[in-house]
Amino acid sequence: MDVVVGLDSGTTATKAVTAGVDGRVRDLVSVAYPLSVPAPGRAELDAQRLADAAVEALGAVTARARDRGDRVRGVCLSAAMHGLVPMDDDGRALGPLVTWADDRAAGFAEALRADGRAGGLHARTGTPVHPMSPLLKLAALRADDPDRLAAVPRWGGVKELVVSALRGGPQVLDRSCASATGLYGIAAGAWDTEALEVAGVRAGQLGEVLPTTAVLRGLRPGVAATTGLPADTPLVLGASDGVLANLGIGAVRPEVAAVSLGTSGAMRVVVPSPTVDPAHRLFCYALTDDHWVVGGAVNNGGSVVRWASQALASGDEVTGEDADALDARLLEEAAGVPAGSDGLLCLPYLLGERAPWWRSGLRGAYVGLRREHRRPHLVRAAVEGVCQQLALVRDAFSATGLPVREVRATGGAVASSLWVRTLAAALDLPVRVADSPEGTGLGACLLGLHALGSLPDLDAATALVGVSDPVEPDPAAAGLYARLRPLLEQSTQALTGVLTTLDALDDSPSHSPA
Repeated sequence: MDVVVGLDSGTTATKAVTAGVDGRVRDLVSVAYPLSVPAPGRAELDAQRLADAAVEALGAVTARARDRGDRVRGVCLSAAMHGLVPMDDDGRALGPLVTWADDRAAGFAEALRADGRAGGLHARTGTPVHPMSPLLKLAALRADDPDRLAAVPRWGGVKELVVSALRGGPQVLDRSCASATGLYGIAAGAWDTEALEVAGVRAGQLGEVLPTTAVLRGLRPGVAATTGLPADTPLVLGASDGVLANLGIGAVRPEVAAVSLGTSGAMRVVVPSPTVDPAHRLFCYALTDDHWVVGGAVNNGGSVVRWASQALASGDEVTGEDADALDARLLEEAAGVPAGSDGLLCLPYLLGERAPWWRSGLRGAYVGLRREHRRPHLVRAAVEGVCQQLALVRDAFSATGLPVREVRATGGAVASSLWVRTLAAALDLPVRVADSPEGTGLGACLLGLHALGSLPDLDAATALVGVSDPVEPDPAAAGLYARLRPLLEQSTQALTGVLTTLDALDDSPSHSPA
């Protein structure tokens, strides 16, 4: 069979997926690497390790394809968004890659809100003004070390690193990854002048922006030798991981939303042209020229149950299959608690939060805790809190004139029936679960097939991607969650000052154990 490789470079692993023109995943290889958190607020990757992982994963999956008798027609790239790495003119990393989770630029986000520039930047770039974005990371570096900022030949992200590792040549990136930097005008189709000024960089320090369907040729000789691929193998530039997840789950038609629910989560819809929420709750990133993805990401997903496993169940660090089994047991316990957790609300901001608040420094909280509440209540309330956050994103869609009639879900958490039922009730929408958990990698394969002429249009992906029968929302639970959601909003707004002050106090140099 002729296949395309979707090479998905993420925050903790690079996955290489192969799929044929039927849209079915044939194989998967994953190469992991550690996320470094050397101090509070920092989150970095070894840039060279990430680049090496791309070549390693590609080589492994193509070797297995040859063993099956499959022929690799091309490779399409997916990349995690919002990374920032200094590079030389030849595309080699000059330091670690700072990931989306790095929070050191939080003060600059608040400053842009205070001086009134945040709204205009978000409206033009589609990227919320938040410390995750390269715009804010560069602004922080400009304040801290302007000479280094100016001296670095090139600034890039995950996509630029991987393209350089595979083929070298001039630094290029796709319109999708560019639109997630906070530096690129999504309507203008060029680097934004004011954003460059805020960041303190020149357009020449950034890559050339090409369409996501651009086809490059010319693998490095060492890469061709390592992978066994011909040197002229087509390399489709591809897109960012979030927008490709929509494609990989078949959610590219109007009124069909994709929900990713793994460690973190997101809800996204596809629109035909750049669309920005006037209330600045949603992002807008490119998929292709006539497919744009609007949505909101939440920092906390299945991670809330993993936290409960460590904090409420074992008391010790549990990893691997043991941790998965413990998570499953807690979810089974929580399923015995009625919807609404007997009056317990959870603000599930254990890792801070993005949509719809886009505020740094938020922390988690339980509201309404009573003596009779037990561990299953705390776990169920945390699951409900995450699903309610996604429902707030859905509410932002409605307010922006983007109705949703159906949800397609993917990610590790949706293996749990409690998660799926709670999500359906919180959204008050039917939820279909993807047959394949590799939505992003499959999305890269489908975009590659389209760019290489084997898939006539992206809408055809809807028919190719397998999903379950819909899980319908329970009417009583849906009604209860609708009544509780304003209380979650009010609690968050009322406690924001307390939570952010606690966060600042905890990070203060003067703070030390008694």
